[in-house]
Amino acid sequence: MKVAPFHYHAPASKQEALDLLARYELEDARILAGGQSLIPMMAFRLARPGHLIDINRIPGLDGIDLCDDAIYIGAIARHAAFEKPIEPGPTGRLLADVAAAIGHAPIRSRGTFCGSLANADPASEWCMTATALGARMRIEKSGALRELEASEFFFGIMTTALEADEMLTGLTLPRLPADARHGFYETSRRAGDFALGAALAIYRLQDGRMQDARIVLAGAEPHPRRLADAEACLNGEAPSDAAFRAAAEAAANAIDPLTDGQVDAGLRCDIARAVCHRALLRSLA
Repeated sequence: MKVAPFHYHAPASKQEALDLLARYELEDARILAGGQSLIPMMAFRLARPGHLIDINRIPGLDGIDLCDDAIYIGAIARHAAFEKPIEPGPTGRLLADVAAAIGHAPIRSRGTFCGSLANADPASEWCMTATALGARMRIEKSGALRELEASEFFFGIMTTALEADEMLTGLTLPRLPADARHGFYETSRRAGDFALGAALAIYRLQDGRMQDARIVLAGAEPHPRRLADAEACLNGEAPSDAAFRAAAEAAANAIDPLTDGQVDAGLRCDIARAVCHRALLRSLA
């Protein structure tokens, strides 16, 4: 199916893009970055923006800046930029593990980290990652800037705190400490499909005990969140299958599971339990 008619804009600067958003906010103006979600939605008439604002020609928006304690990711930094660790520590390794699970190579070469966050699909690997790492979103509109924690940014299925005249221009990821460990696991019907469920587990190992545990699922609920009951099963414990199974059970019990025509609530909880357990096992590798 062909997309509905729209007006196309190719701003040369971030300010021009923000001005266009402000001018056309009542006509459903949309930002085009990677377009891996928006264009298919337009083809099926699930999205019918009056104006498409293509930010791919704006210099500097693809930047990835490494600071002592954080990583800044610009609005058009591609998934593929993270396929190899961008830094030698645990954060770089975690991002590389997650990036490898996103779609197929053509999708990773075009799709963007920030675009995935703005789209807010419940199965998004980057939404899960941003929540687990405590990302801080940089949100701009013409004449104003605000920042939100990931926990404040995601509202529900493909719903975020972004207003019609606002653009996610970047985000900051705190870097994990050197003693942090992580495990990531995802399952889907076919390689490259959207995840039926995914889990990211992070903890610090100090004197043989897990501390500062974080567990986040993707594809389980309308938006990602940290699962405090599951994390509590890990903190203070030595890494073991028993502790990991207890955390996985707590995660499955904590979610309000998504359902659809193929996956009911019971199966979604089973998937959540399985991916959480397997992610934790991978943290030992």
